[in-house]
Amino acid sequence: MRLIIVGFGNVGQSFAKLILSRSADLYSTYGVNPRIVACIDKKGAVVCPSGIDLQKLLDIKKIKGTVVEYRSEGCKSLEDDVVEQTDSDVLLELTPTNLQNGEPGISNIISAMRSGKHVITTNKGPLALAFPSLMELANYNNVMLRFSGTVGGGTPILEFAKRCLKGDRILSFKGILNGTTNYVLTRMEQGLSFESALRDAQEKGIAEATPELDIDGYDAAAKVSIIANWVMGMKKTICDVERIGIAEVTLERIEEAQKRNNSIKLIGMTENRKLIVRPMEVSKFDPICVNGTLNAVTFSSEHSGQQTIIGRGAGGMETASAVLRDLIEIKNSVYEM
Repeated sequence: MRLIIVGFGNVGQSFAKLILSRSADLYSTYGVNPRIVACIDKKGAVVCPSGIDLQKLLDIKKIKGTVVEYRSEGCKSLEDDVVEQTDSDVLLELTPTNLQNGEPGISNIISAMRSGKHVITTNKGPLALAFPSLMELANYNNVMLRFSGTVGGGTPILEFAKRCLKGDRILSFKGILNGTTNYVLTRMEQGLSFESALRDAQEKGIAEATPELDIDGYDAAAKVSIIANWVMGMKKTICDVERIGIAEVTLERIEEAQKRNNSIKLIGMTENRKLIVRPMEVSKFDPICVNGTLNAVTFSSEHSGQQTIIGRGAGGMETASAVLRDLIEIKNSVYEM
């Protein structure tokens, strides 16, 4: 399978390392033999139809800071229309999330699908803002759009609901969908103020230097909209989510919850077909009441009752494993028909 990688940051580089470490068993077990024919970062692109040497690419990126410096026989640098002009099977759209207008992710995804390429993305922006229209475009062009890494990182939350509960009707879901806020609230439960807990998360690399997307609930809201669309067949965007972040959660509120054997958690959920993100009291005996950076989601279905999935929600290698999972699905669904 010929792949284009757009975005060669943490996830893109982790994916390259994963392919290098698993090349033999990927082919023997799944019949997957990925060949990266183009890679794009912020400074430009390198295109090599015969395949890019991934270890060399990783070394160049580390030393030079850009893939443009990659040099090899048969390779060339392109400035424009790399996605459309490069002959490939799948686009890996791994650029950072932009919840304001979804760019450049939306444009990359549209260009790929219009030129007949399947798409795998870890970018929540396009899906949170334009899920229904992107799925319609994928169907129109007879290509697949997959996005396991947008919710739960390496934890297969979307696959669990879509496949393991297939045949049942999911009525609602609720859960912790953002590891950063969960870590901050866990540290506050241990006695730190909000400011101290956030600073601790930033020092450990759990929170960004500008953490508003997490703290104000935008990241969780994006994931809620993606789950609602993919799992429950809604046609919603992030704008439809009622959202309250954790910045106003006080130590006093947390202490009062503890007296009732509860914890305050930032919960994303559906309630009477409404999409909601807000801090809520959760019983410590509830399976979604996990601590640290863990994610947990409970799906309530018509006949199966409640089912909960728990796992790590972030990390470069974890998210890269979700990309690989999607790639194997595309290979099995399309190339073995």
